[in-house]
Amino acid sequence: MQAVRTAITVALLALVAAACGDSGGGDADIRPFEDIATSDVTFEYNGPATVGRLFVTTGVDVVCAVAFGETEDLGMIATDDDMAGGAHADHAPRLAGLQPETEYFFRLQGVDARGTLYRSELMTFTTPEAVAATGLNVAPNRATVASSSEFSEAFAAENAVDGDFATEWSSAGDGDDAFLEVDLGETTEVVGVHYHTRQMTDGTAIAESFTITVDGGEPLGPFPIDGQPTEVAFTGRVLRFDVERSTGGNTGAVEIEVFSAG
Repeated sequence: MQAVRTAITVALLALVAAACGDSGGGDADIRPFEDIATSDVTFEYNGPATVGRLFVTTGVDVVCAVAFGETEDLGMIATDDDMAGGAHADHAPRLAGLQPETEYFFRLQGVDARGTLYRSELMTFTTPEAVAATGLNVAPNRATVASSSEFSEAFAAENAVDGDFATEWSSAGDGDDAFLEVDLGETTEVVGVHYHTRQMTDGTAIAESFTITVDGGEPLGPFPIDGQPTEVAFTGRVLRFDVERSTGGNTGAVEIEVFSAG
């Protein structure tokens, strides 16, 4: 797995509507999440620890959201963004705008198809330290000249090199055949890359290894995707990243970082 995962034991966990508010009917209308919880809460973070995913499973299908912030007033919200949408049992809302090594307060919320509301107690998590970069990332906002496919405009190939860990590129079910080509704009001495895979809550769309083809030459790798930057040594301009092994489905990348020597 490419992310750092930390487990949090949940005592009273719940999920209420995707808007962080009351049901309008008072606390009597709100049930504790422990009534439907079938797992603990876990977190995964990207390399810079600026975006995290919260994972939790419920015994009934609910629409999920999480309110979070650096104080008990919270102030930010993340919703479950599975492509299928609607209510489901495996939840993974993505929390953007985080800072490394910082404590956050959060409250999970959700609603089922009968309108029953669930809400957790106020809890906390702490982000890990950032993974050290191996050089200057020269990939952001470079041209994506080719890709195997795009799931939709919202999951465009350019999202993989926009410098924003809150967006992602998804192929349309390419599995191990997914690829992306990036033009760095000039010949560059590259000393490292970091492939941040996307993933679905059902375990699909996880890229486990990848290859790099430089300016149409022979592929380099395969390299494992394990949450750490990959050290390389080559000079080139157009880089093609191929998923070599995956769990299938809508594979792609949250972000692909390319580190130069300079």
